[in-house]
Amino acid sequence: MNVVLWIVQGALALLFLMAGVTKVSKPKEKLAGQMKWVVDSSPGFVKFVGAVEVLGALGLVLPALTKIATVLTPLAAVGLAIVSIGAVVIHVRAKEPRETGFTVVLTLLAVFVAWGRFGPYAF
Repeated sequence: MNVVLWIVQGALALLFLMAGVTKVSKPKEKLAGQMKWVVDSSPGFVKFVGAVEVLGALGLVLPALTKIATVLTPLAAVGLAIVSIGAVVIHVRAKEPRETGFTVVLTLLAVFVAWGRFGPYAF
């Protein structure tokens, strides 16, 4: 199970890192073509979400790899689950079923990591 958790952590970290870096590095106008929700959001909010995603991605793997403050790994998973729940709400309101489904899966995977790393497979 530890290997499965590591695979899920790595996949989530990669997805959230890519999404976060995209939001932080590109202007809102360029993101609007890829992400409909950006149109109704302020540039600051988009950058904030991106920064939270980058920090969450790093928190999924770095504490566990370095064995420093390992409690941050499940906390990062909880934080990303909360961010993902907010994203589900935004996608539902925007009537984006494909994005909603994908985000629900990300949420469940983040909850799985939090459960595993807080519980039976903690570091």
